[in-house]
Amino acid sequence: MVQQITNPTENNIIYPDSDGQPMADNTKQFRLIVTIKENLALLFADNPDVFIAGDLLWYPLEGNNKLRRAPDVMVVFSRPKGDRGSYKQWEENNLSPQVVFEILSPGNTLAEMSQKFEFYNRYGVEEYYVYDPDKVDLCGWSRVENSLNLIETMDGWISPRLKIRFEITDHDLQIFTPKDEPFLTYVELGKLKQEAEKRAKKAEQRAEDAEAKIKELEAKLRELGQL
Repeated sequence: MVQQITNPTENNIIYPDSDGQPMADNTKQFRLIVTIKENLALLFADNPDVFIAGDLLWYPLEGNNKLRRAPDVMVVFSRPKGDRGSYKQWEENNLSPQVVFEILSPGNTLAEMSQKFEFYNRYGVEEYYVYDPDKVDLCGWSRVENSLNLIETMDGWISPRLKIRFEITDHDLQIFTPKDEPFLTYVELGKLKQEAEKRAKKAEQRAEDAEAKIKELEAKLRELGQL
């Protein structure tokens, strides 16, 4: 008996939504990833065609489920917002992420980072930023024609795509929006919201007190027959 062997087709290929790797190796790395991702999401909240994700597997080629990367943060212009298990480029109008961020941890090796650079360079990333929080060292590359070229000076650099500005101090990296507002952590954003709510309540209370005084004055004038 001859057993017929069928070759698997591309339709049978499974593209896992997880690579089994943790999003971050420590609290500092996790905080920076979340801060960058959420502030970018806030920056482009009103634009339905900017997709932003953190630690999402990106598959650039259909039929190859081994070729993949999970950038710490990636931004894709001209793709709709929405949940995805992974970013399959052939299902996304064949658009690669234009901007990618990587936040280093002590476990990252030179070989690993070199492989990531080659991947992002080959598959069309326009801007690539790597930040080492322990060394307060930021590197960036910007695409010129067909390759990513090193940005000579990152301090004061403004992203062509995102319009955000990078500043490097002795102790930290600071990122500013196009309106020159600093990127804030979730806790800092929460505190600003609470302060704004308190100010709004105080203003509302002052308005109510003023209205009550006006009514009291009107009542007294009526008693005196002057109203």
